[in-house]
Order: sequence, then C-alpha cells, then structure tokens
Amino acid sequence: MSRIIKILLLLTSLLPILLYAEAEERAGTSHVIDTLEQPLYSPFVERYVLDELKQLRIDQAKNKHELLQQILDREHNSVDRAVAYATDTVTYFFYLIAAATSVLVLVGWTSIRDIKERVHSLADEEISKLIHEYEARLEMIETQLQQKTQHIDENREEIELTQDVQSLWLRAQQDSSPASKIIIYDDILKLRHDDCEALTYKADAVLELNEPQWAANLCHQALKIDPENCHAFYQLACAYTAMNQFEEALRFLIEALNRRESYLEGVHEDPALQPLVNHKIFNELPRLMAN
Repeated sequence: MSRIIKILLLLTSLLPILLYAEAEERAGTSHVIDTLEQPLYSPFVERYVLDELKQLRIDQAKNKHELLQQILDREHNSVDRAVAYATDTVTYFFYLIAAATSVLVLVGWTSIRDIKERVHSLADEEISKLIHEYEARLEMIETQLQQKTQHIDENREEIELTQDVQSLWLRAQQDSSPASKIIIYDDILKLRHDDCEALTYKADAVLELNEPQWAANLCHQALKIDPENCHAFYQLACAYTAMNQFEEALRFLIEALNRRESYLEGVHEDPALQPLVNHKIFNELPRLMAN
C-alpha cells in the first residue's frame, strides 16, 4: 500500500511538467501553422486519392462479380441435384409400377398396357413441369447477372469519367490565363454538359476577359439546370455590375446572399462588385434583405 501511495505522489509531481510540455508543443504547432506560406496539399495527393478510390471501386466490382458467379454456380448445382432427384423419383416410380403390374399379372389383370400408357403420360407431364420451372429460374438468374454486369460497367465508366473531369479541374486551377481556363471548362462541359459548376467558373473567366453579357448568358444556363445555384446568382451580380445595370446586379446579389450568407463577407473586397458597392443603390441592401 505504501508503494502505491509513493507512485501516486510521483505521478502528481510529474503532472505539471507534462501539462507544461503539452502547452509548449501546442504553441509551437500554432506558430508553424500561422507562419505557413504554402498549402500542405498538392495535386499529386489528390491524384493519388483518386487512383486509390478507383482501385477500391474496381476491387468492389470484381468482388461483386465473383459473388454473383458463386451464386450462379450454386444455383446450377441446385438444379443438377433437383434434376437428379426427379430422375431418381421417376425411376423408383417405374420400379413401383413394374412391381404392381407384375402383381396384377399374377392375379390375372389384363389391362397392363393401359396402365403403362397412363403412367408414362403422367411421368412425362411431371418431368415437363420440372423442366419448364427450372428453365424459368435459369433465365431469371441469367437476366439478373446481365443486369449486374451492366451496372458494373456503368460504374466503371462513371469512375473513368470522374477521373478525367477531376484532372481537368486540376489543370484549370493551375492555369492563370482566362482564355486557357475557358478552353478547359469547355472540355469539362463536353464530358458533362449539365455541370453547373463548370458553367459558373467559365462565367468567372469570361468576366476577366471583359465579356459580361457572355458571362450572364452562361449563368442563366446554369440556373436552368439548377435554379438554386448560389454561385450563378453571385456571378450574375458581377456581370450586371460590369454592364452598369445596378438594380439587376443588386437583385441577383440578394438572391445569392439569401442562399449563402458567407458571400456578404467578401462583397466589399471583390473588385468586380466595387462599382455596385460604391453606388447609392447599395445602401438599400439591408432593407431589401430584411423584406
């Protein structure tokens, strides 16, 4: 008991030292984060994650295919056992009939031929029913297997498409030329024509080329696909500000702020919205948002 008490006293004396070391470590980590000049991630890490995700989905599809193959094999084995059971049953049935007819012959029954024909017809009917039933089951299994195979192929194609689109997005982020970005966004839209994000980011690049009307048309196309796309409303506000249509710009800005209030923090710092911010109509923003 005295030894335990000594250990507890020793731990109690070391606790302030450990707390002080942990505080020092946290302070050092915070200083490193505050002085960080470059991001810790890179496109290669994202590419690695995408490759790992693709391989994981391919392995999952392979496992599904193997599972379906095992299920099909088991169904075939069940069919074989059922057919063998039916064949044995019919054989034993014939043995029973033969024994019965032998008894009837012994007792003098003369209609053995009729009994034999009746037995054959009944046996043929039962065998035909079994054959049709198992053919229907096999056809159903084959249909399900084809559907699963098609689903796996569609997933594989979607994974490849996603990888191509992600690669184009990485190129667009690394490219500083608006014209080059527009070409990349067009390539994304060729792969996915209903990609609202590509349309709105293309509108942003078009605004950098001083083409506000073109940018507005792109944003309207995005809103036809997704009427609640807040980025499209924000880009419309920038486009109409560039065209000096401040009432329309304010209306679209309010639509964007109603869907995402975080835009309000960058409105005063966005160069594309500075003419609107400096205009007197911008003073009506709080009243209009309250309504």
